[in-house]
Amino acid sequence: MTEEKSLRGVLELEQVGEGRFIGQNFVAGMGGVVFGGQLLAQSIIAASTVAPEKYVKTIQNVFARGGDISKPLEIEVEMMAAGRAMASATVTVRQEGRLCTRALVSLTADEPDLIRHQMPMPDVTSPMETPEREAEGDFWQIRIVDGVDLSDPAAVGPAELNVWSRFPGENSEGLMGQALLAYATDGFLIATAMRPHEGIGQAMAHVSISTSVLGHTLTFHEPIDASAWHLLAHESPYAGRGRTYGRANVFTEDGRLVASYVQDNMVRDFPKDRAPSGGERSKF
Repeated sequence: MTEEKSLRGVLELEQVGEGRFIGQNFVAGMGGVVFGGQLLAQSIIAASTVAPEKYVKTIQNVFARGGDISKPLEIEVEMMAAGRAMASATVTVRQEGRLCTRALVSLTADEPDLIRHQMPMPDVTSPMETPEREAEGDFWQIRIVDGVDLSDPAAVGPAELNVWSRFPGENSEGLMGQALLAYATDGFLIATAMRPHEGIGQAMAHVSISTSVLGHTLTFHEPIDASAWHLLAHESPYAGRGRTYGRANVFTEDGRLVASYVQDNMVRDFPKDRAPSGGERSKF
């Protein structure tokens, strides 16, 4: 089985009761911990079951504790309200009864424009002009504008990061397109906040410094085809007190704004006597 099929495979939830599902974990490069982007994506898939005639508009996730990649997920969906144009639901993800994350999800039907505007896309190199990043696997292609090396603690720059992303393959539109894009949105805002700080880099996360996503809100503006290139334009306006805040807009290659997201994170030293030993990675 290829990695691409494995990612899409974990987004095919097993229904085991009314509003209840079992989810599996995508293991590529995760080092034993469930990736937050996977939980976002699975929550979108689960929430869509309450109003399949609508599409997800906004998902707000709070990550309460880390998940073990070796154990299945218990996913529960509860309808909050449903009407002609809007619906809402909660999605709760647990492992062995322990709560990992909970999401508030709003869903919407298409309605005609009364007003319309968008901010412009940043002036950056096109995907084909942007250096290729070392392969994540055939399931996800990433190109970082200006070839920024996120893992190098000596590579200092502004608290901004532009990333081209796409998920090649069929079944990349509609609900699946939203889920795949959600997977991508979780990976770069901590690194964006680290950029101005010499001696701090993403390779140190879970090894010599403690990092975690605490909350993530993603809003879709337009339909998504995740097999096409999208620019994830990140900025981190604030870091301090052991926390960081970041936000991003998502543009198609021709400049259409299709989604936006914000993230609250933890970036701090490990608590006393809690640091991994000998270059090992913290499990959560």
